[in-house]
Amino acid sequence: MVKLQQLQTLKQQNNLAMAKLSILPSLSGTGSYNMAFGRALDQTTYEFIENQTVVSGQIYAGSSITLFSGLRNLNNIRKNQYELVAAGYDLDRIKDNITLNVTLAYLQVLLSRELVSVAENQVVMTRNQIKRISDMVETGGLIRGSLLDIQAQAATEEMHLTAMSNNLELAILALTQLMDLETTEGFDIAIPAGNAEEREITDENTSEIYSRALLSRPEILSAETRLRIAALSLRIAQGGQSPRLTLTNAFSTGYSDARRRLLNDDPVNPVYGYYSPVDQIADNINYGIGLSLSLPILNGWQVRTGIKNARLEVTEKDYLLEETRKQLYREIQQAMADAAASRKSYEAGKKAVEALKEAFRYTEERFSVGLVTPVEYNTAKTNLLISESELLQAKYEYIFKISVLDFYQGIPISLK
Repeated sequence: MVKLQQLQTLKQQNNLAMAKLSILPSLSGTGSYNMAFGRALDQTTYEFIENQTVVSGQIYAGSSITLFSGLRNLNNIRKNQYELVAAGYDLDRIKDNITLNVTLAYLQVLLSRELVSVAENQVVMTRNQIKRISDMVETGGLIRGSLLDIQAQAATEEMHLTAMSNNLELAILALTQLMDLETTEGFDIAIPAGNAEEREITDENTSEIYSRALLSRPEILSAETRLRIAALSLRIAQGGQSPRLTLTNAFSTGYSDARRRLLNDDPVNPVYGYYSPVDQIADNINYGIGLSLSLPILNGWQVRTGIKNARLEVTEKDYLLEETRKQLYREIQQAMADAAASRKSYEAGKKAVEALKEAFRYTEERFSVGLVTPVEYNTAKTNLLISESELLQAKYEYIFKISVLDFYQGIPISLK
């Protein structure tokens, strides 16, 4: 998408260059070489020549420049300037969206890594318990069913670890695809050194963030620019009602081998001789300048219809700008609410994990001396695993939500 929008920007640059060049005079030239057979007119005597091949040639050059046309050319240049600016804003918007998507994918990789780590720890703990229970079964401290229960739990946790590892690989694949990488081979990510999840939500309210976002968000700037473009299109359409004043000039010359040069001054018995093409071209030069004024009177109401449509376009762009502003306010409002809710979930998750860790530690101690069944032990460990997973999800969700708030305020996203 970025490359496609860059192409659109290049096209707008070309359109702007063409609009600027349109104010220059136009220049055209033609040249012709003709052969006539049979009956031809002698331009010298204005008599017809029978059964003779006549060779002739003409050269013409002309130029024109519009002196006034309702400022249409000037407004067209300004319109294309704004089109180029709007294309730049659209490119910025695409880049911002990609930045958010890459950030989300990156956080998903971090989350998946931590979930894999949690699952690995659970598997290690269960394997240690298997060894301990095996010893207790051999000494008669526990029945063999307890060993089978913990072995079944180990199999379930290993299957969960495999699922988490697969999710990690998929998360890495999604990130590399967003980055337009051909393969995940050799790809790795840097682990943030800071504690982004400990950042507090900004004290500013929605209106304050919205006021700053109006000055920097590319979707707003693009909509404002397109409203200006529509206003200029209206001026261009209105310019169609104005007279058009054009300055023209022309140059022409030519020759014909049927022509003859007058060799004497006797009007009664004129004598004609050979007239070379070079001399004819020099002698036949004709040039001049002129002014033309075109007045639009009736053209099937095309100009008036164009003006009406241009006015409707201005109204439409005004509506779109207002809707874009409202959408931005709603997005910031939602982002503030999401960040606050994510913060609460994260804080609650930390308390839940601490409580379940303590409960599991107590259960593990009792299980070691045979006071708790393997089922109760596995239940406590599973609850801790679920709680730790939920805490990690809440953690990275909160990091992403506050990153979105930074995004709307024009602050570069940083996870440090």
